[in-house]
Amino acid sequence: MEKMANSSSSHVFPSLTPALAHRAEVLENPLQTYLLGIIISICGNVLISISLNIQKYAHVRQAQRGSKPYYTSTTWWCGVVLMGVGELGNFAAYGFAPASLIAPLGCVSVIASAIISVVFLKETLCASDIVGGTLAITGTYVLVTFAPHTSTHITAHLVQYYTISWHFLLYLFIEIVIFCLLLYLYKRRNMKHIVIVMLLVALLASLTVISVKAVSGMITESIKGQLQLIYPIFYVMFVVMVASCAFQIKFLNQAMKMFDATEVVPINFVFFTASAILAGIVFYQEFEGLALLNIGMFLFGCLLSFVGVFLIARNRPKIKQQDRNFIAMNKIPGRRHTDKVQPEAKTTTYGSLAAKLMCNRSGQTDDS
Repeated sequence: MEKMANSSSSHVFPSLTPALAHRAEVLENPLQTYLLGIIISICGNVLISISLNIQKYAHVRQAQRGSKPYYTSTTWWCGVVLMGVGELGNFAAYGFAPASLIAPLGCVSVIASAIISVVFLKETLCASDIVGGTLAITGTYVLVTFAPHTSTHITAHLVQYYTISWHFLLYLFIEIVIFCLLLYLYKRRNMKHIVIVMLLVALLASLTVISVKAVSGMITESIKGQLQLIYPIFYVMFVVMVASCAFQIKFLNQAMKMFDATEVVPINFVFFTASAILAGIVFYQEFEGLALLNIGMFLFGCLLSFVGVFLIARNRPKIKQQDRNFIAMNKIPGRRHTDKVQPEAKTTTYGSLAAKLMCNRSGQTDDS
């Protein structure tokens, strides 16, 4: 009778009481799975930093030669492949360790990239780089030590249970309202502030982290023998993952065009990490049962990593800005239309093809 009760409860257990199943599954070899997720994430971030520096080296070499486009370089494609492997490692790490831990480990990529650029690309090493690297490494050690040391088996029933929980639905509603407000300010009010763009990226990143961990966890369980790919929630999370990643990359590229990389990289890291931690707390309840000391030290480790990344990124080479000695034709004070503006007759550009192109281009700008 006891065996029959156990077998019958195992059939209804995942669907009726997934929260209890979550607590039961957490106890199975948590340390080994937890460390595996950390190692995979660190290796993935190191590969990403190597790939970025390889691509940078390919760009520099192609610019010096000035012959073929960068995408024809074998070196550049090697960097792209390494980046793919590194991102795949980060994707897999979400299936073994808490999302609130994997996201802050992104600072490993910044640290490794700074070291590689100094050693191999001969970039200048500043005192702030050393201080920033030390703070980032210390912060990484602290957050790894005090982060939740639990490893949850992500199943389709568990993801479905978390998706319809009231606290996640409230969190999702607030996030949608804030996202729509920011998008209105960005598109309609033309407020191109870096914080607005980065908050749009962070709100999308929150959904990305939730869906990536769900998809990665269900694939991991399927590989172990418990097939999860037959449940619709897997494909729902997969669509959310692809869509949120696509729009996240879109806004991030717009930020890189409008602002310098030394501003975008640290702000994106801070906002992404904060949104990932919040997503892990709300959706996966990763801080449940964690002592206040652990929570405080974990947040302190994140803060150290944030400061370290800011110090490292502050002294990275800036993007060359446009020459400000020239004023665009449509920016001449007191003139609304410049399509009939002609150069001075005494200048060397009078009647030249360059002068005509300048006038035509200004006319096209006004029309648009």
